[in-house]
Amino acid sequence: MTRPSADSNKSSPSRTVAFAVLMESLTSDAGLDSLIDRASMRFRLDTRDRALALELVYGVMRRLWTIDWRLAPVLDKPMARLPAAVQMLLRIGAYQLLFLDRVPPSAAVSESVKLAKAQREKLQRDWSGFVNAVLRALMREPEPPWPSMEIHASEALAVRYSVPEWLSRRWLDRWGLNRAAAACEQTSLIPPLTLRVNTLLISRNEFLARLREAGLAAKPTRVSPIGVVVEEGGAVPSIPGYSSGYFYVEDEAAQLIPPLLDVQPGSLVLDACAAPGGKATHIAELTNDTARIYAVDRSEARLKLLQANCTRLRHPSVIPVVADARDPSKIHAISEESEPRAFISFDRILIDAPCSGLGVLRRHPEAKWRKSSEQFERHQALQIQILDSTASCLRPGGVLVYSTCSTEAEENEAVIEQFLSSHAEFRRQSVAPWLPAAAQDFVTERGDLSTIGNRESMDAFYAARLKHVRS
Repeated sequence: MTRPSADSNKSSPSRTVAFAVLMESLTSDAGLDSLIDRASMRFRLDTRDRALALELVYGVMRRLWTIDWRLAPVLDKPMARLPAAVQMLLRIGAYQLLFLDRVPPSAAVSESVKLAKAQREKLQRDWSGFVNAVLRALMREPEPPWPSMEIHASEALAVRYSVPEWLSRRWLDRWGLNRAAAACEQTSLIPPLTLRVNTLLISRNEFLARLREAGLAAKPTRVSPIGVVVEEGGAVPSIPGYSSGYFYVEDEAAQLIPPLLDVQPGSLVLDACAAPGGKATHIAELTNDTARIYAVDRSEARLKLLQANCTRLRHPSVIPVVADARDPSKIHAISEESEPRAFISFDRILIDAPCSGLGVLRRHPEAKWRKSSEQFERHQALQIQILDSTASCLRPGGVLVYSTCSTEAEENEAVIEQFLSSHAEFRRQSVAPWLPAAAQDFVTERGDLSTIGNRESMDAFYAARLKHVRS
């Protein structure tokens, strides 16, 4: 008889990493991508194991509420009463059983049992038998009917699309059932890999040709004139042209924001919340690197990432500055020289404001479980503070664009209305003249940009264009 190898009782590296990342995500503010990168380096995952780890981590977070709902009937106690590690072990196993057809059920259960055994010391108890029994019961349990939309719509949406019920209720109250259901469904979808082509270095058609030559399926975006959707491929750095600066990973909706500034060559531009540099580098491309673009952010670490992106994309016109956009004295003092030059007046200002991020939940599914309905008032106060501060730095005749990746009026239209009520020197302008023809449907009645509820597989972005009209 052949003896099993010494590692036969160990769970696969991909599942070990997935468990570690999911547990760390419960207490960390970092995004899943950062946590996975760190864990992959620590465990030295190969390409195949990393792909499965990504699937498990993102899949569990996208489907967490649905998974817990399916587990509830086979548990003899509420999920919340189990140790957090045991909850996550069950979720990883259940995700494979419910959503991963390519993983045999027996493997899903046995690998989860191995993971549980590896946690004996930390949990001070062997939970492997419990995990085994629960997952096998889940295999036998017939699929239950979804909660009724007619009786309890918010619960039905929360369970079906795995969103917090406070959010499904909020969207129901605001939009009604059909639109709320579409918004909830959007949060659990896998987003496309969308790139913005650096047109200073290569045309979109030429870049697409190079992808095809490399055997990668890709297509041009329908709305943005400079976007590309990669339909299949590996890690981003392995895509042809990455090291040459030919592209930046950016959703198609985000690509519509910088053109709203209508930046002219030689302009002085402030990107007030700039890191990691997507919109600042786009502005540089739109102006052929002839503008001076001050990219401001409070975080020195995030500005280092912005600087790395500027170097890769070859944009010397972007000048990183560590500063707090809420402090107008810091903004006024910005200059290229070592000695601050007081009272700069900018020609253009972009405020890509900190927000709830509800428009990009499909890209950051962990954020669904970190947010609450109490956040909007806090975000609004910060957004208005940044608007008030930076507006004083705009020259008469200049343009300010305010944008968010939020779906919520409190962070979008309400912020603009409140700002305009106290700043008579500003006027709202329609964004329509600066959008491509394919994006005209996203112009609101007030003339703002909103991709909320779009059918183009874009994130939900909002933007308003304000002009300083008083001399």
